[in-house]
Amino acid sequence: MQIFKNKLDIDFMGKRKLAMTLSIIVVLLSITSMATRGLNFGIDFTGGYLIEVGYPEAVELKPVRNALAEGGFKDAQAQHFGTSKDILVRLAPRKDVNQADLTTQVLNVLQSSTDQTIDMRRVEFVGPQVGEELREQGGMAMLIALFGILIYVGFRFQFKSAAGAILALIHDVIITIGVFSVTQIEFDLTVLAAILAVIGYSLNDTVVVLDRIRETFRTQRKGTPVSILNMSINGTLARTLMTSLTTLLVLIALFTWGGEVIHGFAFALIIGVFIGTYSSIYVASSTLILMSVCKQDFLEMAKDESPLDDTP
Repeated sequence: MQIFKNKLDIDFMGKRKLAMTLSIIVVLLSITSMATRGLNFGIDFTGGYLIEVGYPEAVELKPVRNALAEGGFKDAQAQHFGTSKDILVRLAPRKDVNQADLTTQVLNVLQSSTDQTIDMRRVEFVGPQVGEELREQGGMAMLIALFGILIYVGFRFQFKSAAGAILALIHDVIITIGVFSVTQIEFDLTVLAAILAVIGYSLNDTVVVLDRIRETFRTQRKGTPVSILNMSINGTLARTLMTSLTTLLVLIALFTWGGEVIHGFAFALIIGVFIGTYSSIYVASSTLILMSVCKQDFLEMAKDESPLDDTP
């Protein structure tokens, strides 16, 4: 890295082959994981019962899970919820028992495994049909969002820039979802909302970089495409880092102290911010190099945007 006249001069494009190789590997791993392991869908998508109970003192998860298994709830999932005093129990839908009876059974099983007095906090139920509808509608919402962005980018940029923006967007979505597949962190409606937010964040960052690339190509008389791309990325780097760091500070605070409800949401956005910043620099810009971008590509757009006067 060199600094001339207080301006950064980092050779980002010099590492583009390494970055693109890394991106291809991570994308393939994400797709493979999604195809083989799938996603750990939460109760929002699968349907079932969610029961939250509170203990006067901290409680270990292992005795709770053992008690549920011995009490006939082998498929139950138990986890701390916010603090070590709160337990969240998830159960698959059951046709042979109603909600009130099931809640009573779970409470009795948990109460029999401890001397503490357990307090029932809340009970939620999502039917399997509703969960399936939510899963389908959530997937459709993501596809509609991507299609709308595809139309916007197609009008906003010339073909080569639009292709770079679209590839960067697809890259970010696949890797973010792939992380949830690999880690098997629960994928629920809040995570889906975070994925949609990642799409918007990634696009915004990419648009800023591509706008600067377009303007630099129009104003810079000399220089190779690689040098112009480096100049453009360096020109937006301060803005990109400032936006990313301030966003990450908020997300890390939410992830650390926001509680279990917002844990997946914050985690998805943290991954999305990192990947979105990376893809704006390497995926979108490297795509322009692969498509042999040149000054004439952007001058033609400038001509279309400013038609000549027809008067003699």
